[in-house]
Amino acid sequence: MSPLNSVAPIKVDIWSDVQCPWCYIGKRKFRAGVELFDGKVEVEYHSFELSPDTPVDYVGNAVDYLSERKGMPIDQVQKMLENVTAIAASVGLDYDYDSVHQTNTVISHELLHYAKAHGRQLDMMERLLRAYFIDGRHVGRIEDLADLASEIGLDRADVVRSLTAHEHLAAVKADVAQAGAYGIQGVPFFVIDGRYGISGAQDPAAFAQALGQASADRTADGSANNTAA
Repeated sequence: MSPLNSVAPIKVDIWSDVQCPWCYIGKRKFRAGVELFDGKVEVEYHSFELSPDTPVDYVGNAVDYLSERKGMPIDQVQKMLENVTAIAASVGLDYDYDSVHQTNTVISHELLHYAKAHGRQLDMMERLLRAYFIDGRHVGRIEDLADLASEIGLDRADVVRSLTAHEHLAAVKADVAQAGAYGIQGVPFFVIDGRYGISGAQDPAAFAQALGQASADRTADGSANNTAA
């Protein structure tokens, strides 16, 4: 095994949206999978907009949105949300759909890129997901997002400056374009070490297996290179 293969973390690129319930559930299951894998993992989040045409201040709740915009009956939507809430609870997440503010998430993705540039992307993603699904906070307006950013230690005034200037909008659009090139149609979507794609909030064992396979492939690649040398 080469020294590089023995120490370099497995890179995992995750496409997700702040208002995707399965992304938060998948985040928890993936973390459990990493613990099962017991190796070094590096995570980077990428932008995906589930509903880019949603207004920032949508009038109505989550039930209204899914019923009106997706053409689903109210009772079907309510049952669906009850189901996803129960699944979220099974991984320790207390979803509160009565308090959710349906919104456009493009600026929250810009904030995630800002946070990445300042070494805090993972913390920012966790804060945004919790804010949306549990705390009933608004994640589509600059001032509200700046408040959330300041809660994890980012400079609030500089966040307002960056988001107002749409400093990271091009990076968001590049992520969305890359998702299209990969054929990603739903999130969460995990790309393991550039080798394997996993769609959805899979069981921790599935993530652990993919991470283990990627690690084994690295070892095999290193052995083959040493033999060739």
